[in-house]
Amino acid sequence: MRDLKIPEQRHPEKAHRPDNAQPKKPSWIRVKAPGGKGYAETHKIMRENNLVTVCEEAGCPNVGECWSQGHATMMIMGDTCTRACSFCNIATGKPPEDLDAFEPGRVAHAVAKLGLNHVVITSVDRDDVEDGGASHFAQTIRAVRHRSPSTTIEILTPDFLRCDDSALETVVAAKPDVFNHNLETVPGLYPEVRAGARYFHSLRLLQRVKEIDPSIFTKSGIMVGLGEGAMQVKQVMDDMRAADIDFLTIGQYLQPTPKHHAVDRFVTPEEFASYEKAAYGKGFLMVSATPLTRSSYHAGEDFARLRAARNAKLGLA
Repeated sequence: MRDLKIPEQRHPEKAHRPDNAQPKKPSWIRVKAPGGKGYAETHKIMRENNLVTVCEEAGCPNVGECWSQGHATMMIMGDTCTRACSFCNIATGKPPEDLDAFEPGRVAHAVAKLGLNHVVITSVDRDDVEDGGASHFAQTIRAVRHRSPSTTIEILTPDFLRCDDSALETVVAAKPDVFNHNLETVPGLYPEVRAGARYFHSLRLLQRVKEIDPSIFTKSGIMVGLGEGAMQVKQVMDDMRAADIDFLTIGQYLQPTPKHHAVDRFVTPEEFASYEKAAYGKGFLMVSATPLTRSSYHAGEDFARLRAARNAKLGLA
């Protein structure tokens, strides 16, 4: 049995890589340690329902703030990913278990218990499952809708790279309010950052969501500080707008361990503000670009702003 708390067992594919120095974080990227009553209550609900969260598994810096407000991002389909991206802290390898048929119900129960107005549900990649877990996503969406009909649902999915086109159609048919799939970085860095994925496949996935159901908001994000340049970031913005993506997130890459991809640099808050201005100029309905931005950070408040922006564009405000 692997012990996923031990780095060498959590990331066996990285164990023999040379160490990359982890630079000291600048003042604008530091956060308080998690704790407090709200954090403890959220932690208790997650454990009681035997749920995994990306907040914990990916080592998100915002976990203290979000959990203190009861906002946890559920990670379905287990805690072991079949991909091995060089930036990611989620455990990698062959998942030890099949998909849990009771998990959608447990997620729905936790959402109701937390009283969430908006929930984000993500997953590991499951290339060992024929449809990539698409049916499991759909079942989870339906379970949350049944238990908490007023809760808006945002999903952050894998790329379904090795699946039939029907996999995406299955997820879209369940009608999440927001369909998020992250491009993660610029295309030139894919071989070293996201080797198991394909940039234009991910773009096309998001474009197809809009083609199947134009009412669903689409969202994608990238990290900066991996070695990309400003012009490359702006080209990604153009590619996203060509795919009719509504919402863009940009955040600082933080290196989980010395075995992960090195931090090239810490992007300043002023540069993030510049990216935000450029993105709005290119037509995104919503942009979140700050050092601590993550896909699900302030997702509920951002969804309300996203919906208001669409209504204003359509003259419905």
